[in-house]
Amino acid sequence: MVVFQKTLRNSISCTGVGLHGGKLISMKLMPAPVNSGIVFKRIDVDPAVSEIPARYNTVSDLMMCTTVENRAGIKVATIEHLMAAFSGCGIDNAIVELDGPEVPVMDGSSAPFVFLVECADVVEQDAPRRYIKVLKEVEVSEGTAKASLSPADNISVAFEIDFDNPRIGKQNCSFNLRNGTFKNELSRARTFGFLGDFEQLKKLGLAKGGSLDNAIVLSGADILNEEGLRYDDEFVRHKALDAVGDLYLAGSPIIGEFYGLRSGHALNNKLLHAFLSDEDAWCYTTEAPVRIGNVGGAHWPTKKAAAPATD
Repeated sequence: MVVFQKTLRNSISCTGVGLHGGKLISMKLMPAPVNSGIVFKRIDVDPAVSEIPARYNTVSDLMMCTTVENRAGIKVATIEHLMAAFSGCGIDNAIVELDGPEVPVMDGSSAPFVFLVECADVVEQDAPRRYIKVLKEVEVSEGTAKASLSPADNISVAFEIDFDNPRIGKQNCSFNLRNGTFKNELSRARTFGFLGDFEQLKKLGLAKGGSLDNAIVLSGADILNEEGLRYDDEFVRHKALDAVGDLYLAGSPIIGEFYGLRSGHALNNKLLHAFLSDEDAWCYTTEAPVRIGNVGGAHWPTKKAAAPATD
């Protein structure tokens, strides 16, 4: 089955705080032409060097988040939750305009970005969607952490964590990303951290925008957020969400199974480099797996249209 590329039908804007810089940032999600992928555009810098493709080989920093950078040194940080939303909603092409160096953290999950995509609406374009199909298993490791991609007939993510904290401990999850699974099972899972770590990061000039409004914060075994958890296993679900965003930097959806054990942004990116550098491990295909990425489980309109002009 061949499906078509998708972009946003309309542009949509929001504002929010940057997790690490702590400054208010305006963001605009815009339609983009076929085969353009996801492109970040800084409107606060020289227009000649403002664009940064969201690709695994433009990643420059993986400390606490995923950061992309162009050859002119222009960066955009904390892109993983937005990239996960684009992946989960089936958006192939979009321009992300920002007036600062970070994607707003919003509530620390992908749910606000899924909401923006829903509000902007989605339109099919006149070009088939291209997938990356896993042909053989590729695994990378670092200490006790590992990440792998294995052949499968669907797009799935499995994750295990093991924290020396009684409130988290060992957790695992596995999801076939189809028919609204991302929105319903992963998108609302928030980033998390420990109170002592947040205090230390702020001393280092990081996490200036971190708060109980955009992260689960633990002090020992106690969750400091009044609302508590959104899922009993929200911690591992968020790690799976991060992986979905990091993997979308391959430039196309990956047909296969991702498995992460204590993996993070750095190891996820290392996996993409190892996988895509092995020509025997993958191939491009326009033959889709089972229908995936439909927000709320509903099929998008089948009417195809040329990509709308950006405004």
